[in-house]
Amino acid sequence: MKITFLLAVSLFAATFQPLSSKLDEKNFEKNETELPGKNKALPRIAIAGLGIESSTFSPASTTEEAFHARYGDQVYAAYPFMSADSGIRAKATWLPALVGKSLPGGAVTREAYESLVKQTLELLKKNGPYDGMFFDIHGAMSVVGLDDPEGDFIVRIREVVGKKTVISTSMDLHGNVSWRLAQNTDLITCYRMAPHEDAMQTKKRAVTNLLSRLESGKGKPAYKAWIPIPVLLPGEKTSTRIEPGKRIYAAVTPASLQKGVIDAAMWVGYAWADEPRNHAVVMVTGDDKNAVTSTAEKLAKSFWDVRREFEFVAPTGTLKEALDKAVTSDKTPFFISDSGDNPTAGGAGDVTWTITEILKRPEFQGENGKSLIYASIPGPELVAKAVEVGVGGKIDALAGAKVDSRFAPPIRLVGTVTAIEHGDRNAETEVVVKVGNVSVIVTKKRKPYHKEADFTRLGLTPRKSDVVVVKIGYLEPELYSMRADWILSLTPGGVDQNLEGLDYKRVKRPIFPLDKDMKEPDLKARLVPSSDTI
Repeated sequence: MKITFLLAVSLFAATFQPLSSKLDEKNFEKNETELPGKNKALPRIAIAGLGIESSTFSPASTTEEAFHARYGDQVYAAYPFMSADSGIRAKATWLPALVGKSLPGGAVTREAYESLVKQTLELLKKNGPYDGMFFDIHGAMSVVGLDDPEGDFIVRIREVVGKKTVISTSMDLHGNVSWRLAQNTDLITCYRMAPHEDAMQTKKRAVTNLLSRLESGKGKPAYKAWIPIPVLLPGEKTSTRIEPGKRIYAAVTPASLQKGVIDAAMWVGYAWADEPRNHAVVMVTGDDKNAVTSTAEKLAKSFWDVRREFEFVAPTGTLKEALDKAVTSDKTPFFISDSGDNPTAGGAGDVTWTITEILKRPEFQGENGKSLIYASIPGPELVAKAVEVGVGGKIDALAGAKVDSRFAPPIRLVGTVTAIEHGDRNAETEVVVKVGNVSVIVTKKRKPYHKEADFTRLGLTPRKSDVVVVKIGYLEPELYSMRADWILSLTPGGVDQNLEGLDYKRVKRPIFPLDKDMKEPDLKARLVPSSDTI
């Protein structure tokens, strides 16, 4: 029965995937060209949202400035599909409030959250009333002393915009969908790719779904099906690049194109926060009750049935095993993911354990040794000294472990400054310190390194380096295409890949893989009441 169903899902996806692309293009062209009639008032649509992925297993905290909040017309710059000359801009009277996006990190301080929410609500009050709202969130924000921040946020938004406003929510597939969030939103969708190459496509889909429902007069969907799936896995095991994630996510687009369905979405959830809402979820919205519920149940079952098949997206090993493999490999560049302190998953980004171990290795110390690039470690005091001595100057200073010193103390770097760059949005100032054959990128503030230009602007050539170590989980597209070989190193930090070793106390149990032999869960669709009834 299981094999038959999965085969059916695969065939369903394979049959309709090319069609879905064509239909997406067709719908896009239609939405871009068919404007409302001259005598029809344009809908008034608000834009707001806060996005961050924050680990409760990290000692780091996230403050307000990390969100780089945009206000009013600044918000449009976050969405290329809403440029001034786009058809979408002409289809509504847009009223942007506040949109803030932070690098993943530790829990958000209550003060930062309340400040950003208060500002959003004040701007929404100023510009109302609204026919619709585009709610752009990640879905994995943790706030000190508050469960389900996104659920709290949308409830408070409803108190301002009222029950009649149609809210369309866009999310990361690593977000969490609580019952409260499901109740208060009307249309909802999430990414269908990990890595998130379809992020902007998803946000645009949330907007065009909203416009379509407002222009047609259909408004809120008749049905919203919500199914919690008791599975909690890291993104590094659920990438859509490989099976079974590739197969089950391939079925989402064709499922969403069925008659009577507006959208179908499947969330993996966020593994490094200890809250009851953290688990996988399927949601389907539409006007045909049978299509909505049956589709949700099929997608949920497809996820549950393959739970034991999820494996890491790359070979894994301890750091020693990873370095041993890298120094003996004839494939360059050899990438190593320093996964436990990944700042794009919620790690503090300043754990020094890995760079400490690297600098002990004799292979990277001699003139004829292997070359290695390490990205990166925050060290504002070291950066200040490097700016003082300048490029070519000698430096002896400490970096890292100011936030997370549980695994190693600050690292002493004695070497030569080879680059200084100012102006990065996240790092502010970046320097490169060469210690032996290791080029260590040190930043004033933490920054992820995902693109080749992140390295080349610092005078580094990762394609010619023997080894590149990056604080990351699965490799982002540019790094993935650059690597000759790679391994995901199971290192310590706030986003430790060993979930079973984490001290969960509040996630809803039983849940896989913490409870491997749990009974079959109830995966029947639960119909969510309309936001009109709240």
